[in-house]
Parts: sequence; structure tokens; C-alpha cells
Amino acid sequence: MFRLWGKIVKSNTIITDQVFELNASDLNLEEKIDQGLESLCNHFDIQKPMLFDDNKSNFAQIAKTRFKDHHFIESIDFDYLEIEIIEDK
Repeated sequence: MFRLWGKIVKSNTIITDQVFELNASDLNLEEKIDQGLESLCNHFDIQKPMLFDDNKSNFAQIAKTRFKDHHFIESIDFDYLEIEIIEDK
């Protein structure tokens, strides 16, 4: 099972968070992340941020990334959105 944890952070405090779960072995990791990000943004009622090369690099290295103001077209009222893949142990 693929799980993606999304957190809205402001002033070093998690304002809200949500875990997205997906059971679809036919999708690749990028497709799972895209679906998870879409679902989390809908839940948080925010626009979907742009995924840049630095985000992809962060995922490859540490399985999480942050989306700050420059990732969004409209201004945001929080410091960043962080998404992290949760591994099943």
C-alpha cells in the first residue's frame, strides 16, 4: 500500500495534516505521488503546487519534499506544504 503524508506548516507548527492511501500496484511512483498530491490539495482546499526538479530530487533522496510560495501560482497563507512517503514496516 502506498501512503503519502501531507502537512501544512506555519511558524514551525503543523496546522493540519492528512494521510493519503492508495492500493494500485499498476501505477508507477510518479503517478502515485501525483494522485496523492491532488487528493491532499483537494482535502486542504489549496491549489496544486508545481512539481520542480528540486522536488523530484528530494523524493529520490529522502522520500519527502516541501512546496513553498514559489511553487504556487497564487499566494499562500502558510509557510509550506510538505509531503512524505510513509513506508510500511
